[in-house]
Amino acid sequence: MAADPVRVLVVDDEPLARMRIEDLLAHAEGAIVVGSATNGIEAVESIRTLKPDLVFLDVQMPGKTGIEVVREIGADAMPATIFVTAYDQFAVQAFDVAAVDYLVKPFDDERFEAAFARARQRLATEGMHKLREQLLAVLQGGSAAAPQPLGPPAPPPYLERIAVEMRGKVRSVPVEQIDYIVADGPYAELHTGDRRHVIRESMQTLEERLDPKRFMRIHRSMIVRLDLVDTLHRGAGGDYEVQLRNGTRVKVSRSRREALERWLGVSG
Repeated sequence: MAADPVRVLVVDDEPLARMRIEDLLAHAEGAIVVGSATNGIEAVESIRTLKPDLVFLDVQMPGKTGIEVVREIGADAMPATIFVTAYDQFAVQAFDVAAVDYLVKPFDDERFEAAFARARQRLATEGMHKLREQLLAVLQGGSAAAPQPLGPPAPPPYLERIAVEMRGKVRSVPVEQIDYIVADGPYAELHTGDRRHVIRESMQTLEERLDPKRFMRIHRSMIVRLDLVDTLHRGAGGDYEVQLRNGTRVKVSRSRREALERWLGVSG
């Protein structure tokens, strides 16, 4: 007799990431997507309402992190969980809260299939009761053999690559190839030489995730790679522009000018 289908909830604040997981699940045997959530608060509500068997849970989200979602739901009600993260260090944290598996973005189809297969196998052989017992042991302090409960998460490492979608495929763009980033409504344009990649991400998030020694936000709608900055121009009326090595000129906001001048070594 065929095993019962696994009811899956997908939680991720990045639309492209949610769509990719949902598309992979649509082609996975024995999976039924019962819903999706865009942040930690929605995740808690969806888990309690939909009662899925398995959750693909993003670690870093607005409102509540994936770890905080697990703790709020509690061991008695938390479904089997596969954490999804852009940061390798969260792989360790994932298993510290008894996750079935984890995926590090950008992941390929084979890695996804392996994680889903592992989840199905554990649900079939161990059942939710056993998985929740493991989770409860961790959240309550555990035993000598169990992982220790988490302290405050360490600051995430800075991005070394950014996943972008191109013609239905997802590829990884190394940040060292990015010349500058421009805001376009809810999207951001990554400019790499003569190419442009559009992602759904806020400038605030990108500013926080990019190494400040390598990138600087010089305007509310502009982030530049610092080693490409060539000249700072002062125009009429006290306005400033920065010129990159490729000749591109962009405005510098007054609130960001002093930080840029310090980096350039300009004395007051």
